[in-house]
Amino acid sequence: MNDDPLYEKARQNALRYLLYRGRSIKEVETKLAEKGFSDTTIKKVVDRFADLGYLNDKNFARQWAKSLAVSRLWGDRRIEINLIGKGISRDFIKEAIAEAREEKDERHAIGELVEKRLRRESECEVFSYKGKRRLVQSLAGRGFPVGLILDVLKEMEEDDCES
Repeated sequence: MNDDPLYEKARQNALRYLLYRGRSIKEVETKLAEKGFSDTTIKKVVDRFADLGYLNDKNFARQWAKSLAVSRLWGDRRIEINLIGKGISRDFIKEAIAEAREEKDERHAIGELVEKRLRRESECEVFSYKGKRRLVQSLAGRGFPVGLILDVLKEMEEDDCES
């Protein structure tokens, strides 16, 4: 398409970068800028890749949100922050998170993480005051709302242990 050696070098760099996993447009632009390519060359490469379908922020947001929500069990807040950092628009983020939550909602993800903790520690340790505090901090750090965390813990807790 283009006889410009700088364009070809930037295109090859971008292709290698995209081989590992899908990327947002901002990530590719940033990577190429770090490699020292001009804004004009970067724009040409990004526009060409967008035309070919290699770069599509909406599809990237969907895939990334699903991966974070289902595989890594992150909460919506942390997924949103991560996608904002990758240059995805808020509209795409909302849509992507909603789609990911159709597969696994936050309540279910919190339940899975609590179950995982229960496999490592006794129920009395997990549901003690100190254990719950640590668990809430951990889950809030993953981006889950504290109110929802407390609701799920209340549902899961059995009164077999002394507080």
